Amino acid sequence: MDKNGPKHKMCRRVGAPLCGRPNCPSNKRPYPPGQHGRGRKRISEYQTRLLEKQKLRHIYGVNEKQMRRYYERANQSRAVTGEEMIRQLETRLDTVCLRLGLALTTSQARQLVSHGHVAIDGRRNDVPSAQVKPGQTITLSPKARNFIFVREALEVTPEPPVYLYRNKEEVSGVLSRHPERDEIPLPVTLDERLIVEFYS
Repeated sequence: MDKNGPKHKMCRRVGAPLCGRPNCPSNKRPYPPGQHGRGRKRISEYQTRLLEKQKLRHIYGVNEKQMRRYYERANQSRAVTGEEMIRQLETRLDTVCLRLGLALTTSQARQLVSHGHVAIDGRRNDVPSAQVKPGQTITLSPKARNFIFVREALEVTPEPPVYLYRNKEEVSGVLSRHPERDEIPLPVTLDERLIVEFYS
C-alpha cells in the first residue's frame, strides 16, 4: 500500500469504516468524496468485483502485487479459494499483532514488526507479511512493551478471536489454530467470491 495519501478515501467510497476505527469519516459521511460524491451512479459488474477486491486490500493494507500472489497461492490449494485467501491474510504477522491488541491500526502493527520489535517463538522477525503458523508464540521486545500506543491498545482492544490466545501480563499471544471464515472479524461485509471472479 502507498504510505502517503488520504487514509479514509476508500472508506468514504464504500460508505463503511474499512479501517475499523470508530472515528472514521465514513460514519458521518457514508458517500464518496468529491463534488459529485452524493450523485447516483450505475455500477457495472466489473466495478462491483473491483470494489470488493479493493475493500480487502485496504483492510489488510497490501498492494496489488501482494494481493495477486495471495490469490494465486490460494487458488493452488485444495481449500475454497476465497476463504483460503482471507485465511492467509489473517495469519500475516502484522494482522496477528493487530488482532492480539498489540496495536490500534494495521499501520501501527506493521511499523511494530518492521522496526524489529516482534518475535516469533523467540526469534525476531521484521517482515510484516510473514505467515504465523498454529502453535507459534508472538512476543514483543521489552522496549516495545512500554510503548504508549501498545499499552493503550491492550486496554481498549476487546478479547481476540477464538483462534488466538493473549497473555496481557506478558504482552504475548499464540495462534492456536487456523481461523475459520466466519470467525474472522472483518470490519465490513465482504463477498470473497467476487474477488475470485475478478482474478479468474
